[in-house]
Amino acid sequence: MKIGILGAGQLARMIALAGYPLGLEFVFLDPSPEACAGKLGEHLVGAYDDLSMLAKLAAKSDVITYEFENVPAHATEFIERRTNNVYPPSNALNVSQDRLNEKNYFHDLGIPTSDYWTVDTFRDLKLAVFGKNYPFILKTRSFGYDGKGQVFLNSEADLASAWESLKDYACILEAFVPFQREVSIIAARSVSGEVKYYPLSENLHKGGILRVAECRENDHLQAQAEDYVSRLLESLNYVGIIALELFDVDGKLLANEFAPRVHNSGHWTIEGAETSQFENHLRAILDLPLGSTAAVGNAAMVNFIGGLPETADVLAIDNAHLHLYGKSPRKGRKVAHVTVRTESKEQFEESISNLKKLADQVDES
Repeated sequence: MKIGILGAGQLARMIALAGYPLGLEFVFLDPSPEACAGKLGEHLVGAYDDLSMLAKLAAKSDVITYEFENVPAHATEFIERRTNNVYPPSNALNVSQDRLNEKNYFHDLGIPTSDYWTVDTFRDLKLAVFGKNYPFILKTRSFGYDGKGQVFLNSEADLASAWESLKDYACILEAFVPFQREVSIIAARSVSGEVKYYPLSENLHKGGILRVAECRENDHLQAQAEDYVSRLLESLNYVGIIALELFDVDGKLLANEFAPRVHNSGHWTIEGAETSQFENHLRAILDLPLGSTAAVGNAAMVNFIGGLPETADVLAIDNAHLHLYGKSPRKGRKVAHVTVRTESKEQFEESISNLKKLADQVDES
């Protein structure tokens, strides 16, 4: 069985690493000849909207998936016209690629969000904030990730410069959410409709980039999060792994965005769950029975951004599992992560503290 993947970055790499024990083979389509997953299968070098390359990928693959949500939706639609085995479906991409459409979709499903307004002109921006309390966040409707494409507005004095920086893009204005925590829920849904939910991840961001994701087994908001993500799964007729990012505001969850793919906040599942998100993604798109999502002890993930510590320094920390992506260090780039899994809560806290210190020392964000 050969799996085609649009994208050959670290997420595709981790999908392939989870697939080899299952006897699966992989073919990747990615515009970069240096993409880090390329060595784990056949690597087709070409643009995501190159129809001839898409047709070649479809011809070589039994099932096709993608590793990130900025793949052009029309690319997956093109492949869907040639094969029924494209997961997640292209309509999930269409919704997730536009923040306004995404927020409207949440509201249609009864999933609460922050207040938001469409902003197409500077006049729209001024009208949206008039008579309301700051702060706000002005965001591009598409192609924003890891804190890119957004500007924080603390007062009226910020409007002109914010608009100048984003005026070439369709935008959305969002009211700032005074949250206590950022959390995410990762779920898997198979072709035949079997669903499994992972424990909530509690996430720490800095500069818009995820730094730490910690498994919160038996969290008091687990059921609420499962309810919201299940509405997405059913309405989208979703297949594969999905991640729904949420704000915890006084015990009420507000949806921020969803990712139709395996997700950074679920990397702890590689060592910290009975079945990783990557293996369950493959099981889901192949309609195999889904694996247990139960946590195994205390588990968390720490990202290394921009730079790498010495491997020996990481592995000297008890219960640390290092995952290098094969990517050269670069400012703001995710180059590796490390997971921790322990039975002892005390040991867990000590290991996470030491890993955070290492991450801070090499941080080039």
